[in-house]
Amino acid sequence: MTRRFTRLAWTAATVTYLLIILGAIVRITGSGLGCGDHWPLCNGKLLPPLDLPTLIEYGHRFAAALVSILVLAIAAYAWWLRKGAGSREQYPPDRTAYVALALLLLQVLLGAVTVKLSLPPWTVILHLGTAMLLLATLIVAARGSHLTPGASPGSTEVPIAPGARPGLVGAVALVLGFVTVLLGALTANLGAASACLGFPLCNGQLIPAGNSLQQIHWVHRLLAYTLFAYVVWWAVSTKRRGAWYVVGLVTLQVAVAATMVLLALPPPLQAAHVAVGAAVWAGLVVAVL
Repeated sequence: MTRRFTRLAWTAATVTYLLIILGAIVRITGSGLGCGDHWPLCNGKLLPPLDLPTLIEYGHRFAAALVSILVLAIAAYAWWLRKGAGSREQYPPDRTAYVALALLLLQVLLGAVTVKLSLPPWTVILHLGTAMLLLATLIVAARGSHLTPGASPGSTEVPIAPGARPGLVGAVALVLGFVTVLLGALTANLGAASACLGFPLCNGQLIPAGNSLQQIHWVHRLLAYTLFAYVVWWAVSTKRRGAWYVVGLVTLQVAVAATMVLLALPPPLQAAHVAVGAAVWAGLVVAVL
């Protein structure tokens, strides 16, 4: 039964990842108000006329509804395995599914506020940040792994070597990754994506002397460079395969970002930038576990 729970959690995590990409497509195509300021209905209707912006926004809402159903199912299944007829399970799920449910409720509330307030940047950024936390929580629920000092032989838990501090190293990587994602969302939603031309410098300058938009964009880039350097150090020092996967994802993300800037921000590359960024975040969570 716990295997079914794991498959359900991975399904929810996958759909949440796709939802994040759809949210980016909504922003890139300017379809955020494709359903007007109505919520949960679309232009006051359950099935409105589907022009392209409305179709994109409606598809995003449909994916959000599917995530909601899956997260509710995970929380209910976890409760059943822990308390109900499934309590005989040797390794019942922990309470992570309940955290996912709480994040889902917050995400729904932020989505409604974002639409009602006509997409102010701060709500859009919080909406994305909550989606990333929900994705991470679902991955944790699916993995169900723990780092335990001195695990016994045959245990599925990973022992910590004497003197190692994987919790701190992983926490730093996660914080760097999460803050970089949020700064990227801020850069995009404030219209700062085109404030820094050229790559890797900003308008040919190491310290741009321009306006606040250039500074926001440059801080996002510096965080991305720092994340790249940190995960390379992490992979070299620990020799963990998961850390090297993250290095590959961050390298791909930097390459996509550079190409996007040099080609004047084509929409497909903007969507790819968000997709790879979400994959970097998911990869960090899996590697830390």
